[in-house]
Amino acid sequence: MPGLTVARIGLGCGNFGGIGSAPEFFGQGLTQDQAFELMDAAWAAGITHFDTADAYGGGRSERAIGRWIRSRGVRPRLTTKTFNPMQAGADHGLEPDRIARQLRSSLDRLCVDGVDLYLAHDYDPGVPLADSLGAFRAAQAEGLIGGYGVSNFDATQLAAALEATGDGTAPQAIQNSYSLLERRDEPELLPLCAERGIAYLAFSPLAGGWLTGKYRHGEPYPAGSRMTQRPESYAELVTDPTFETLARLQAIAASRGTSMAGLALAWLLADDRVAQIVIGPGRPEHLAPVTEALQHPVTGQERAMIGEAVAGLVPRKAAPGDAQPAPLPDAAGPRAAHGKVGKVRVSGWVTTVLPLTSW
Repeated sequence: MPGLTVARIGLGCGNFGGIGSAPEFFGQGLTQDQAFELMDAAWAAGITHFDTADAYGGGRSERAIGRWIRSRGVRPRLTTKTFNPMQAGADHGLEPDRIARQLRSSLDRLCVDGVDLYLAHDYDPGVPLADSLGAFRAAQAEGLIGGYGVSNFDATQLAAALEATGDGTAPQAIQNSYSLLERRDEPELLPLCAERGIAYLAFSPLAGGWLTGKYRHGEPYPAGSRMTQRPESYAELVTDPTFETLARLQAIAASRGTSMAGLALAWLLADDRVAQIVIGPGRPEHLAPVTEALQHPVTGQERAMIGEAVAGLVPRKAAPGDAQPAPLPDAAGPRAAHGKVGKVRVSGWVTTVLPLTSW
């Protein structure tokens, strides 16, 4: 059977024409010209997988990508998603009819006949999973999507999704927030993905800018930063232990001659449980940490140092009893024990190919 191919680095386009899916920020974020400049720089750097969603900027993100594709005459691999409303008060969720309608609208805005990966952008308790996933499988059968998956699901919800597919094709990917400061998926979800061969895609790898060093204890947040726009997702990080951890990570990064952001991305790249890292730069120069991470992979000694640096932080929102952080990954490289990974092809960027199998 054909496989799902995902590049190790994806360009997150949630700031094109907005700040994610929040209607109050539609029309803000990057302008089309700024988005074009960023996509040009990412493409030149070898980043050829773009990640978006129908509700990012109220459709402005997908529209900018589609216009860029037409103007440049190239075709990146594409991930898009659906769940959130396209404007304040509009419908949302994972009703089958809505999934089909939103996918058609996304394809129109993106100026393509199909996307490589289509994700449920959140869990919908009001619609049976079997119904929602059936709509995704129908789109796959029509050739409109290469693969499908979910996002912002916890381990219980993903297990329910796998159960709901029965003998049909199961979700092949999950995209969640994961970083050195956001590790709630370590106790249960990452092992489940490894066991069932689900591609784990990490968004917010720099924890909303916290792992860049831009937020300093006792100082105002920089204008235009995530903490001045949509801080709710990272409010739990405003603690003394977080700033102490960041100071330790900064010291490790300085000792190896990289930025803290480069260190954080290298840590993720060293974990072969993570199939893709979705970065969300605001300007072309924000791509520099990716180059650092690729040119300076973390060593075994550095992994141990990083483990000690974050030891004071338990995985956020961990289940009771998970008092200590899960062990950091071993040396990089594919291992058969980490799910049904078909092969890993290295050609500048690492691409993971996962076979589509029934579970």
